[in-house]
Amino acid sequence: MTGSGYLISILIMAAVTILLRAIPFLLFGGKRRPPALITHLSSLLPYAVMMMLVVYCLRNLSFTSAAGFVPELICTVLVVLLHLWKHNVILSIVSGTVVYMLLVQMVFV
Repeated sequence: MTGSGYLISILIMAAVTILLRAIPFLLFGGKRRPPALITHLSSLLPYAVMMMLVVYCLRNLSFTSAAGFVPELICTVLVVLLHLWKHNVILSIVSGTVVYMLLVQMVFV
């Protein structure tokens, strides 16, 4: 791909992003309230997305050896406990990631 091809791709992606972010304001802007279904979904979707990410992260567990599931189990428990204790998403995610990488590269080689 050439430089102009990259530029065109970036401009198209930017236009789509701006359009997607503007659609709710165009549809429900002003004094019109969003439908009850949209309001209900907006309260449920963050939890659904987080559960999908958990399933995605744990989908390849292998119980044939300790290295196949123990690091994931330790880090999942760590993330949950840290989040319940500190209520800080960034702290929970970064700590879980760092501990997982240390376990996989140094302990469960």
